[in-house]
Amino acid sequence: MSMTEKRLRGCAFPTLRVESDLHGDAHWLYMHADTGPGLRPCFRTALMHDMWSYLSTITLPESLRVRGRLRHVVIASDAPAFNLGGDLELFARLIRQNRREALLDYARRCVDGVHHLHSGLGGDVRTIALVQGDALGGGMELALSCHTIVAEEGVDMGLPEVLFGLFPGMGAYSFLCRRVSPQVAETLILDGNLRSSDELHRLGVVDVLVPKGQGEAAVRDLIRRQQRAPAAHLALNAVRGIAQPVTREELMAITGVWVDAALALGEKFLRTMDRIVRAQTRRSGVAH
Repeated sequence: MSMTEKRLRGCAFPTLRVESDLHGDAHWLYMHADTGPGLRPCFRTALMHDMWSYLSTITLPESLRVRGRLRHVVIASDAPAFNLGGDLELFARLIRQNRREALLDYARRCVDGVHHLHSGLGGDVRTIALVQGDALGGGMELALSCHTIVAEEGVDMGLPEVLFGLFPGMGAYSFLCRRVSPQVAETLILDGNLRSSDELHRLGVVDVLVPKGQGEAAVRDLIRRQQRAPAAHLALNAVRGIAQPVTREELMAITGVWVDAALALGEKFLRTMDRIVRAQTRRSGVAH
Protein backbone atom coordinates (compact mmCIF):
# COMPACT_ATOMS: atom_id res chain seq x y z
CA MET A 1 0.00 0.00 0.00
CA SER A 2 1.67 3.23 -1.14
CA MET A 3 2.41 5.86 1.49
CA THR A 4 1.08 3.50 4.12
CA GLU A 5 2.46 2.62 7.48
CA LYS A 6 1.94 -1.09 8.11
CA ARG A 7 1.47 -1.30 11.84
CA LEU A 8 2.43 -4.55 13.51
CA ARG A 9 -0.21 -5.25 16.12
CA GLY A 10 0.30 -8.94 16.70
CA CYS A 11 0.67 -8.56 20.45
CA ALA A 12 -2.11 -6.08 21.16
CA PHE A 13 -4.62 -7.23 18.52
CA PRO A 14 -3.68 -10.74 17.38
CA THR A 15 -6.90 -11.36 15.41
CA LEU A 16 -6.41 -8.25 13.23
CA ARG A 17 -4.10 -7.03 10.52
CA VAL A 18 -4.24 -3.24 10.50
CA GLU A 19 -2.87 -0.86 7.90
CA SER A 20 -3.08 2.91 8.32
CA ASP A 21 -1.87 5.74 6.14
CA LEU A 22 0.86 7.98 7.44
CA HIS A 23 -1.56 10.77 8.34
CA GLY A 24 -4.05 8.51 10.14
CA ASP A 25 -6.83 9.42 7.72
CA ALA A 26 -7.54 5.87 6.55
CA HIS A 27 -7.45 2.70 8.62
CA TRP A 28 -7.92 -0.77 7.10
CA LEU A 29 -8.91 -3.52 9.55
CA TYR A 30 -8.55 -7.04 8.21
CA MET A 31 -10.38 -9.50 10.45
CA HIS A 32 -9.30 -13.11 11.08
CA ALA A 33 -5.57 -12.47 10.80
CA ASP A 34 -5.07 -15.45 13.12
CA THR A 35 -7.46 -17.83 11.35
CA GLY A 36 -5.98 -21.30 11.13
CA PRO A 37 -6.89 -24.88 11.99
CA GLY A 38 -9.82 -24.92 14.41
CA LEU A 39 -10.53 -21.18 14.16
CA ARG A 40 -13.65 -20.31 12.16
CA PRO A 41 -13.88 -16.77 10.70
CA CYS A 42 -16.81 -15.79 12.89
CA PHE A 43 -17.38 -13.33 15.74
CA ARG A 44 -15.32 -15.06 18.38
CA THR A 45 -15.04 -13.03 21.57
CA ALA A 46 -11.32 -12.51 20.89
CA LEU A 47 -12.09 -10.92 17.53
CA MET A 48 -14.75 -8.65 19.02
CA HIS A 49 -12.39 -7.60 21.79
CA ASP A 50 -9.62 -6.74 19.31
CA MET A 51 -11.90 -4.90 16.87
CA TRP A 52 -13.65 -2.75 19.43
CA SER A 53 -10.41 -2.10 21.34
CA TYR A 54 -8.62 -1.01 18.19
CA LEU A 55 -11.49 1.23 17.10
CA SER A 56 -11.40 2.90 20.52
CA THR A 57 -7.72 3.76 19.98
CA ILE A 58 -8.52 5.69 16.79
CA THR A 59 -11.71 7.34 18.05
CA LEU A 60 -11.03 11.01 18.62
CA PRO A 61 -12.79 13.03 21.32
CA GLU A 62 -14.60 16.01 19.91
CA SER A 63 -11.97 18.38 21.30
CA LEU A 64 -9.26 16.72 19.18
CA ARG A 65 -11.13 16.57 15.89
CA VAL A 66 -9.88 18.91 13.18
CA ARG A 67 -12.63 20.91 11.52
CA GLY A 68 -13.14 19.64 7.97
CA ARG A 69 -10.97 16.54 8.45
CA LEU A 70 -12.65 13.38 7.18
CA ARG A 71 -11.27 9.97 8.13
CA HIS A 72 -12.11 6.48 6.86
CA VAL A 73 -12.26 3.02 8.42
CA VAL A 74 -12.43 -0.02 6.14
CA ILE A 75 -13.53 -3.39 7.52
CA ALA A 76 -12.22 -6.33 5.46
CA SER A 77 -11.01 -9.89 6.01
CA ASP A 78 -7.86 -11.97 5.67
CA ALA A 79 -9.94 -15.16 5.56
CA PRO A 80 -11.74 -16.60 2.51
CA ALA A 81 -15.00 -15.43 4.17
CA PHE A 82 -15.72 -11.86 5.24
CA ASN A 83 -17.38 -13.11 8.43
CA LEU A 84 -19.63 -16.12 9.01
CA GLY A 85 -21.56 -14.53 11.86
CA GLY A 86 -22.01 -15.06 15.55
CA ASP A 87 -20.18 -17.73 17.50
CA LEU A 88 -22.91 -20.37 17.28
CA GLU A 89 -20.84 -22.86 19.23
CA LEU A 90 -20.78 -20.41 22.13
CA PHE A 91 -24.48 -19.57 21.70
CA ALA A 92 -25.53 -23.22 21.89
CA ARG A 93 -23.45 -23.79 25.01
CA LEU A 94 -24.79 -20.72 26.83
CA ILE A 95 -28.38 -21.54 25.86
CA ARG A 96 -28.06 -25.12 27.09
CA GLN A 97 -26.62 -23.80 30.36
CA ASN A 98 -29.37 -21.12 30.58
CA ARG A 99 -26.75 -18.41 31.09
CA ARG A 100 -28.81 -15.37 30.20
CA GLU A 101 -26.39 -12.73 31.45
CA ALA A 102 -23.46 -14.22 29.55
CA LEU A 103 -25.52 -14.33 26.34
CA LEU A 104 -26.73 -10.78 26.92
CA ASP A 105 -23.17 -9.61 27.55
CA TYR A 106 -22.06 -11.04 24.19
CA ALA A 107 -25.00 -9.34 22.46
CA ARG A 108 -24.29 -6.02 24.16
CA ARG A 109 -20.70 -6.10 23.02
CA CYS A 110 -21.86 -6.73 19.45
CA VAL A 111 -24.31 -3.85 19.64
CA ASP A 112 -21.74 -1.47 21.08
CA GLY A 113 -19.38 -2.22 18.20
CA VAL A 114 -21.82 -1.97 15.30
CA HIS A 115 -23.36 1.18 16.76
CA HIS A 116 -19.91 2.75 17.03
CA LEU A 117 -19.23 1.94 13.38
CA HIS A 118 -22.65 3.20 12.28
CA SER A 119 -22.14 6.49 14.14
CA GLY A 120 -18.83 7.04 12.34
CA LEU A 121 -16.75 6.67 15.51
CA GLY A 122 -18.45 9.74 16.88
CA GLY A 123 -19.05 11.50 13.57
CA ASP A 124 -15.76 12.27 11.79
CA VAL A 125 -15.31 8.87 10.11
CA ARG A 126 -16.92 7.25 7.08
CA THR A 127 -17.04 3.48 7.52
CA ILE A 128 -16.74 1.06 4.59
CA ALA A 129 -17.30 -2.70 4.53
CA LEU A 130 -15.20 -4.44 1.89
CA VAL A 131 -16.93 -7.78 1.31
CA GLN A 132 -14.73 -10.12 -0.73
CA GLY A 133 -16.02 -13.37 0.78
CA ASP A 134 -19.24 -14.68 2.29
CA ALA A 135 -20.95 -12.46 4.89
CA LEU A 136 -23.53 -14.41 6.90
CA GLY A 137 -25.63 -13.57 9.96
CA GLY A 138 -23.66 -11.25 12.21
CA GLY A 139 -21.11 -10.82 9.43
CA MET A 140 -23.79 -9.29 7.24
CA GLU A 141 -24.97 -7.18 10.19
CA LEU A 142 -21.41 -5.87 10.53
CA ALA A 143 -21.39 -4.88 6.87
CA LEU A 144 -24.83 -3.27 7.16
CA SER A 145 -23.65 -1.15 10.08
CA CYS A 146 -21.11 0.59 7.83
CA HIS A 147 -21.98 3.66 5.79
CA THR A 148 -20.99 1.99 2.51
CA ILE A 149 -20.87 -1.66 1.45
CA VAL A 150 -18.46 -2.44 -1.37
CA ALA A 151 -18.84 -6.07 -2.47
CA GLU A 152 -17.20 -8.17 -5.11
CA GLU A 153 -19.35 -10.11 -7.56
CA GLY A 154 -20.36 -13.67 -6.73
CA VAL A 155 -20.16 -13.30 -2.94
CA ASP A 156 -22.93 -14.87 -0.85
CA MET A 157 -24.60 -12.78 1.84
CA GLY A 158 -27.56 -13.62 4.04
CA LEU A 159 -29.24 -13.95 7.41
CA PRO A 160 -29.77 -17.67 8.08
CA GLU A 161 -30.79 -17.38 11.75
CA VAL A 162 -34.39 -18.41 11.03
CA LEU A 163 -33.06 -21.89 10.19
CA PHE A 164 -32.48 -22.46 13.90
CA GLY A 165 -35.53 -20.57 15.13
CA LEU A 166 -33.96 -17.14 15.67
CA PHE A 167 -33.63 -13.79 13.95
CA PRO A 168 -30.52 -11.62 13.49
CA GLY A 169 -30.62 -9.60 16.70
CA MET A 170 -27.62 -7.28 16.52
CA GLY A 171 -28.85 -4.61 14.13
CA ALA A 172 -29.96 -6.29 10.90
CA TYR A 173 -33.57 -5.06 10.98
CA SER A 174 -32.65 -1.51 11.98
CA PHE A 175 -29.85 -1.17 9.44
CA LEU A 176 -31.78 -2.84 6.61
CA CYS A 177 -34.76 -0.54 7.12
CA ARG A 178 -32.47 2.42 6.43
CA ARG A 179 -31.61 0.85 3.06
CA VAL A 180 -34.78 -0.92 1.88
CA SER A 181 -38.45 -1.02 2.82
CA PRO A 182 -39.49 -2.81 6.04
CA GLN A 183 -41.28 -5.39 3.89
CA VAL A 184 -38.09 -6.22 1.98
CA ALA A 185 -36.12 -6.24 5.24
CA GLU A 186 -38.52 -8.76 6.76
CA THR A 187 -38.30 -10.97 3.69
CA LEU A 188 -34.50 -10.97 3.82
CA ILE A 189 -34.64 -11.91 7.51
CA LEU A 190 -37.45 -14.46 7.50
CA ASP A 191 -36.73 -16.54 4.40
CA GLY A 192 -33.22 -17.40 5.59
CA ASN A 193 -31.90 -17.57 2.03
CA LEU A 194 -28.41 -16.64 0.96
CA ARG A 195 -28.30 -14.10 -1.86
CA SER A 196 -25.52 -13.11 -4.18
CA SER A 197 -23.92 -9.72 -3.86
CA ASP A 198 -25.22 -9.07 -7.38
CA GLU A 199 -28.85 -9.51 -6.27
CA LEU A 200 -28.34 -7.46 -3.12
CA HIS A 201 -26.86 -4.68 -5.23
CA ARG A 202 -30.01 -4.67 -7.35
CA LEU A 203 -32.10 -4.47 -4.16
CA GLY A 204 -30.07 -1.52 -2.86
CA VAL A 205 -28.46 -3.35 0.07
CA VAL A 206 -24.98 -3.38 -1.48
CA ASP A 207 -23.84 0.11 -2.52
CA VAL A 208 -20.95 -0.68 -4.86
CA LEU A 209 -20.53 -3.92 -6.82
CA VAL A 210 -17.25 -4.67 -8.55
CA PRO A 211 -15.70 -7.67 -10.33
CA LYS A 212 -13.83 -10.26 -8.31
CA GLY A 213 -10.42 -9.01 -7.21
CA GLN A 214 -11.20 -5.33 -7.68
CA GLY A 215 -12.65 -4.57 -4.25
CA GLU A 216 -9.62 -2.91 -2.69
CA ALA A 217 -9.06 -0.68 -5.71
CA ALA A 218 -12.73 0.33 -5.64
CA VAL A 219 -12.49 1.26 -1.96
CA ARG A 220 -9.37 3.36 -2.55
CA ASP A 221 -11.14 5.17 -5.37
CA LEU A 222 -14.18 5.75 -3.15
CA ILE A 223 -11.98 7.21 -0.40
CA ARG A 224 -10.23 9.51 -2.88
CA ARG A 225 -13.55 10.78 -4.21
CA GLN A 226 -14.97 11.41 -0.76
CA GLN A 227 -11.82 13.25 0.29
CA ARG A 228 -12.44 15.77 -2.50
CA ALA A 229 -15.46 17.03 -0.54
CA PRO A 230 -14.74 16.14 3.10
CA ALA A 231 -17.01 18.78 4.61
CA ALA A 232 -20.00 17.49 2.64
CA HIS A 233 -19.45 13.93 3.82
CA LEU A 234 -18.95 15.02 7.42
CA ALA A 235 -22.18 16.99 7.22
CA LEU A 236 -23.96 13.97 5.75
CA ASN A 237 -22.86 11.93 8.76
CA ALA A 238 -24.64 14.46 10.97
CA VAL A 239 -27.69 14.61 8.70
CA ARG A 240 -28.05 10.83 8.72
CA GLY A 241 -28.00 10.86 12.52
CA ILE A 242 -30.87 13.35 12.49
CA ALA A 243 -33.00 11.97 9.65
CA GLN A 244 -32.40 8.22 10.04
CA PRO A 245 -31.01 7.64 13.52
CA VAL A 246 -30.18 4.15 14.73
CA THR A 247 -29.78 4.62 18.46
CA ARG A 248 -28.01 2.32 20.86
CA GLU A 249 -31.26 2.15 22.83
CA GLU A 250 -33.10 0.80 19.79
CA LEU A 251 -30.42 -1.80 19.13
CA MET A 252 -30.27 -2.87 22.77
CA ALA A 253 -34.04 -3.26 23.03
CA ILE A 254 -34.03 -5.50 19.97
CA THR A 255 -31.10 -7.57 21.19
CA GLY A 256 -32.98 -8.13 24.46
CA VAL A 257 -35.76 -9.72 22.42
CA TRP A 258 -33.12 -11.83 20.68
CA VAL A 259 -31.69 -13.11 23.97
CA ASP A 260 -35.13 -14.11 25.26
CA ALA A 261 -35.91 -15.87 21.97
CA ALA A 262 -32.56 -17.67 22.06
CA LEU A 263 -33.14 -18.99 25.57
CA ALA A 264 -36.53 -20.38 24.50
CA LEU A 265 -34.99 -22.57 21.77
CA GLY A 266 -35.50 -26.29 22.12
CA GLU A 267 -32.94 -29.01 21.59
CA LYS A 268 -34.08 -29.55 17.99
CA PHE A 269 -33.03 -26.02 17.05
CA LEU A 270 -29.83 -26.29 19.05
CA ARG A 271 -28.87 -29.40 17.09
CA THR A 272 -29.52 -27.42 13.91
CA MET A 273 -27.18 -24.76 15.28
CA ASP A 274 -24.55 -27.45 15.87
CA ARG A 275 -24.91 -28.58 12.24
CA ILE A 276 -24.49 -25.01 11.01
CA VAL A 277 -21.28 -24.72 13.03
CA ARG A 278 -19.96 -27.75 11.16
CA ALA A 279 -21.16 -26.26 7.87
CA GLN A 280 -19.40 -22.98 8.69
CA THR A 281 -16.22 -24.91 9.26
CA ARG A 282 -16.51 -26.64 5.90
CA ARG A 283 -17.51 -23.39 4.13
CA SER A 284 -14.50 -21.55 5.51
CA GLY A 285 -12.11 -24.24 4.37
CA VAL A 286 -10.70 -24.52 7.88
CA ALA A 287 -9.85 -27.91 9.35
CA HIS A 288 -11.66 -28.57 12.63
